[in-house]
Amino acid sequence: MGPHNGRTALVTGGTSGIGLAVVRELATRGTAVFLCARNAEVVETTVKELRAEGLNVAGTVCDVRDADAVRRTVEEAVAFGPIDILVNNAGRSGGGITAEIPEELWQDVLDTNLTSVFRTTQAVLNSGMPERGWGRIINIASTAGKQGVVYGAPYSASKHGVVGFTKALGLELAGSGVTVNAVCPGYVETPMAQRIRAGYAQHWEVTEDAVLTKFNAKIPLGRYSTPEEVAGLVGYLTTVTADAITAQALNVCGGLGNF
Repeated sequence: MGPHNGRTALVTGGTSGIGLAVVRELATRGTAVFLCARNAEVVETTVKELRAEGLNVAGTVCDVRDADAVRRTVEEAVAFGPIDILVNNAGRSGGGITAEIPEELWQDVLDTNLTSVFRTTQAVLNSGMPERGWGRIINIASTAGKQGVVYGAPYSASKHGVVGFTKALGLELAGSGVTVNAVCPGYVETPMAQRIRAGYAQHWEVTEDAVLTKFNAKIPLGRYSTPEEVAGLVGYLTTVTADAITAQALNVCGGLGNF
């Protein structure tokens, strides 16, 4: 295994996209990383691949919508190492014409994106993080947590919730040595982004390429961000230099958001 800085992180949704980039970033910095995701097979394969790269990684299957599964996962992570860093990354997209959104979709987006953050964070806090006098809680929110997204009301509402939860908890824990921040990606090239473009293409009756062109044109930088660029900020927030940053929601979005 590679270098170990004595810290352990738990990353939810750690097998693809931003989550996987975060696992790599933290593990490369010498943090032992425990990851979870919904598909047991994918978790196993991902852990195997990362360990083959010499990274200190373990993981388990977890549906973050399930309170019991979250508790079990945190227990397993603590057995791997006391959790110093929590990255709440698991999430889903979801929307449509608001008048037509089924109650189940609304509920599932909130359960996956917002309630899971509360449950996982609560379990990690109760595992002793504040008592140890140093910790990082980093919630992957979205620029949609600061501004509205057309046809994305459930998603936007859930991410606004994550930002509000982050700010409240950051103030509550200020002085404990535990910081709480949200990282807000804009358009990031991930498997989820491809699914979202497919949805808009269907809705607007255009090609997925046309949707990509339209979205790129909206981003001042002219391109999507990469998962690694988002993970880079997460990595920075785990450093001692970032001790003074708490209760913030920081964008990684190519200028898409301005506040």
